[in-house]
Amino acid sequence: MQRISSFACVAALVLSSSAMAKEFNVVTTIKPLNLIVSELTQGAATSTAILPPGVSPHDYALRPSDVKKLNNADLVIWVGPQLETFLTKLMATNPNSFALTQQAGINFLNYGGEKATQHAEHSDHEGHDDHADHDGHDDHAGHHHDHSGLNPHFWMGPKQTIEAANVITKALIKHDPLHKTVYLDNLSTFTSEVNQAVTDLNAELKPVSNKGYYVFHDGYGYFEHQFDLNNLGHFTVEPDRRPGAKTLITIRKALQDNKAYCVFSEPQFSPAVVDSVTSGTDVNIGTLDPMATNVKEGKGGYVRFIKELGQSFAKCLK
Repeated sequence: MQRISSFACVAALVLSSSAMAKEFNVVTTIKPLNLIVSELTQGAATSTAILPPGVSPHDYALRPSDVKKLNNADLVIWVGPQLETFLTKLMATNPNSFALTQQAGINFLNYGGEKATQHAEHSDHEGHDDHADHDGHDDHAGHHHDHSGLNPHFWMGPKQTIEAANVITKALIKHDPLHKTVYLDNLSTFTSEVNQAVTDLNAELKPVSNKGYYVFHDGYGYFEHQFDLNNLGHFTVEPDRRPGAKTLITIRKALQDNKAYCVFSEPQFSPAVVDSVTSGTDVNIGTLDPMATNVKEGKGGYVRFIKELGQSFAKCLK
């Protein structure tokens, strides 16, 4: 009896240790990326984003608590230096860093819609190819992103999102092979749900695909490319960069000539400049939320995000 009791104690200790084993910890950057990763890790790992909902990655500054989370993560999944420039130095020496723009298997686009031919490891800061004029006073100093090269906003393209999900799943299995079956099952479910959302959005957006519009921020190329929408231009290449006077004059004239059905703002910035430019015209004003600010996290979160984005386009353009 004594021996059986000892074995029982050992078994209990082993089970207790297993239950207390550290769960695989994934850290992401922005909420839209975490919507994708959390679907893939469900039931196998934790996934948290370091940026608060709605905060732009274009000018984010890391807090000490962020650095601690990143250093303690089993895997850090980020878009890449083309978007989260604040991570470039820290991730350069982190063995658990996984930058998506440096991975094969994702068909990234360049700004303008053409397919990117290579995965850049560093963002190019040598200029902008956009609709805005480049008067010195219109630039915010010291923090520019390349808008003539790779477009990092892949999460707004369902096609690229599914490709990224496959790439991420391979990384998860490599780092956490014990949960391979769970990751693969999650990927299968995620892919099916996104494909169904694309079918629904195709039907919803096709009737308005020829109607012109302006966006506030040059970041919707993947969505527009997927659904063949008619973007006439943008106010600014970056949300925190003031539009130039020439850009505003050009947009104002186009609105007065009835060339656009809608002008889109963004909830993170609510720029008064949109109201000013559209004043006195019949153009609709809509809102696009590229950062999924109000999208509920959890199962189906990414599909909710992409459908809400599509509905925003459809509502304003109708």
